[in-house]
Parts: sequence; structure tokens; C-alpha cells
Amino acid sequence: MASTSITENPALAELQQAAPSAAELQAREAQLQRRESLLRLAVPTALVAALLLLWEVLVRVNNVPHYIIPAPSLIFTTLVDNWGTLSSALWFTVKLTLLALAAAIAGGVLLAICFALFKWVEIGLFPVAVILQVTPIIAIAPLILIYVSSTTAALLLCAWIVAFFPILSNTVIGLKSADSNLRDLFQLYKASPWQLFRYLLVPSALPYFMAGLKIAGGLSLIGAVVAEFTAGTAGRETGLASRILESSFRTEIPMMFAALFLVSLLGIAIFVVFAALSRMVLGHWHESEMRRER
Repeated sequence: MASTSITENPALAELQQAAPSAAELQAREAQLQRRESLLRLAVPTALVAALLLLWEVLVRVNNVPHYIIPAPSLIFTTLVDNWGTLSSALWFTVKLTLLALAAAIAGGVLLAICFALFKWVEIGLFPVAVILQVTPIIAIAPLILIYVSSTTAALLLCAWIVAFFPILSNTVIGLKSADSNLRDLFQLYKASPWQLFRYLLVPSALPYFMAGLKIAGGLSLIGAVVAEFTAGTAGRETGLASRILESSFRTEIPMMFAALFLVSLLGIAIFVVFAALSRMVLGHWHESEMRRER
């Protein structure tokens, strides 16, 4: 039986011509990515703008006093007028949050490696980590402030306690989730402990670590704010929580909302940064961050 080539079959030739080229596929994928990025930015922005507009209208129509609920325009004006005070408080909160998060990452990752490599370390210390996690920070913060002479160090320790456990727990789970068949393969080829750790355990734990990092980023901010609320500190070298406390004592409600807005904005910025970092680190190889056509 004679074979039929593509050139001799008009239908097959037409299908081949109609099939998109590699360049067209890449252009279509880039267009879909730009569209998705635009939607991710436009939809939340439009929703927040609509809610703020509704807030402004309701306050003005009902003549709500500013000492009960200030309008968004008044909050923005207060933020601009008091930016000198609020900016220094914001910078203090940023420093405290990032230092606590850095300490949580260093301590959590190192302890997770010890837990994964030495069973007796996990048996001995994991219950202590659980106790620190389940004990409300608002309950132990006064004790920390009593025993630690430096207020800044006490605030840093409180924020570290809150942010530490998600890093530790997620990294331990990731290190233990490596495929057992791959472990056997590494042993079969007589891989060194460093090669096993570098080429198997670290890639296995990285997605879990990035998930824990996104959680710990927000928790470190919460820990810093709650600790400062408990300390009740005042002065120039204080954070946004102190500005909120001072405003509540003076019944300066617009100032309270302005400081609260900066706290929320800082939390959103931390999450967005770590989400982008996770997408950059995992986007090329892990299913949780790979883009798909929808």
C-alpha cells in the first residue's frame, strides 16, 4: 500500500498551516500573562475605591461626627498633616518587624534542619516550640517586658515568638516530605549527606518554607504591634501602635485611623513582597506557582 505524504493530502496540509507557530504561542502566553496581571491589579483597586467612595458618601450624607467615624478624605488629610510623626513611627515598626522576621527565619530554619537530621532534638525541643506558639503573646508580653531591661529588645522578642513557629513547622514538614524513592536512589549512588541535603531536601522543603514565610511576615507585624500595645511605650522612638494608643487617649480618631491605615498598608506590602518572591523562586518548576492558561 502506497503511503500518502502530507503534501499530497490537502486536508493535512491545511491543518499544518493552520497550527500556530512557536512564536505565536509565546505571544499568546505573554498576552494572557499581561491580562492576568492587569486583572489582579485592577479588580482589587476598583473594589477598594468603591468601598472608600461608599464610606465617604455615607459619612457625609448622615453627618457622622469625625470623632465617631471620620471620612476617608479627613483620614488622608490627617495622614499628610502628621506625616513627620507617623513616618518615624512607621519606620520603627518596619525595623522591628523585619528584624523579628529575620531572626525567625534564621532560628526556624536552623532548628528545622536539626529536627530533620536528629530525631532526639525534635523529641526534646518541639514541645517547647508548640508551647510558645499556643500561649497568647498578650499573656506573656508583660513578663518579657519585666525580665528584659531593653524595651526594644522585649518588643523584638515578642514579635519573634509569634513569627517563629510557622517557619519552623513548615520547614520541618518540607524536609520530611522528600520522596522516599529518591532518598533510596541517593543512597544507591552513595551520595554524601551534603548532596542529599542540597539536591533533595532543600528543593523539597522550599515550597513549604515560602508558604511559612508569607504567614510569618504578617505574624511578625502583628506581634510587633501587640507587644507595643502591651508595653504602652511613648516617645519618639516608638511605632505605630504607640501612635494609636496616644490618639485614643486624646480622642483623636482621625489620627487613629491614619496610623491604622499605615499598619494595614505595611501588612499588605509585606505579603505582596513575599508572594512575588515565592512566584519568582517557585514559578519555573513548582505546581503551586506555575501559571496556567484559563
